[in-house]
Amino acid sequence: MSTNKEYSNPLVEQRADPWVYKHTDGYYYFTASVPEYDRIEVRRAETIEGLREAVPVVAWRKYETGPLSANIWAPEIHYIAGKWYIYFAAARTTETNDGLFDHRMFVLENESPNPLEGSWTEKGQVKTAWESFALDATTFQHNGVLYYVWAQKDPEIPGNSNLYISEMSNPWTLTGRQTMIATPEYEWEKIGFSVNEGAAVLKRNGRIFISFSASATDYNYCMGLLTADETSDLLDAASWSKHPEPVFKTNVATGQYGPGHNSFTVNELGEDVLIYHARNYKEITGDPLYDPNRHTRAQVLGWNEDGTPDFGVPVKDSRM
Repeated sequence: MSTNKEYSNPLVEQRADPWVYKHTDGYYYFTASVPEYDRIEVRRAETIEGLREAVPVVAWRKYETGPLSANIWAPEIHYIAGKWYIYFAAARTTETNDGLFDHRMFVLENESPNPLEGSWTEKGQVKTAWESFALDATTFQHNGVLYYVWAQKDPEIPGNSNLYISEMSNPWTLTGRQTMIATPEYEWEKIGFSVNEGAAVLKRNGRIFISFSASATDYNYCMGLLTADETSDLLDAASWSKHPEPVFKTNVATGQYGPGHNSFTVNELGEDVLIYHARNYKEITGDPLYDPNRHTRAQVLGWNEDGTPDFGVPVKDSRM
């Protein structure tokens, strides 16, 4: 399908796990993992393209020791009930145990109308049913209920991380059932590591879509899609169906490798926009987590006649 808007990619260089949120004030707010994994930055602009040159403000820095001292990953900024919240993951150490990091999930709060100002208060760890590797939290509201979706290791089953959903009693506290809605089951979800992570929520056409990322963070990284009817019980695992194929993946022809960990926003024309990271080369020296060149990219999201999103292929870089 033809689109009205094309973006000059990369949008923001060396920013992985990108999150873009369009607020009612007309600004686009952006945060992402920085290559140093040592701080959380927020920037804003009046257009998506404007985020490239927008000056980042440091909202928070890691500690020297303790549970908030290493690998600050995948921040997301949300506006809930009149306050700003940043969800992120942090670890005690960069070391792994049986291939797993020791991340837990945390929340910051800011009461300022402009989150580039004011102070960020630590609201603590988001506690789940287990004390285990957990990361990549997102939130969304539906029918007056605040939901939390995240990735976590279940100590009782193989694999690195599954996706879970729970209701929240406030923006930093889970309540009630915690339901697993996705686990790596297809081969494309289990290359290098068995991973479902990086959830992002899109509500359209009577359905709730959750995109997620799978496999190792090299060129095998790709995106899958969960779908539920908007009238279903979102805490019932049976309400969610997983598309059997990846919906967004490496494209050699366009030179995009390992696209994933996306967010969704809406541009000035009212079009849905896919924000994601990818590299523009395949071969990586060393651990891909410490290769800094996962750049933030943007492209218009298409829609199929059946009302499901058409991700297409990651577009070719237009900025060198």
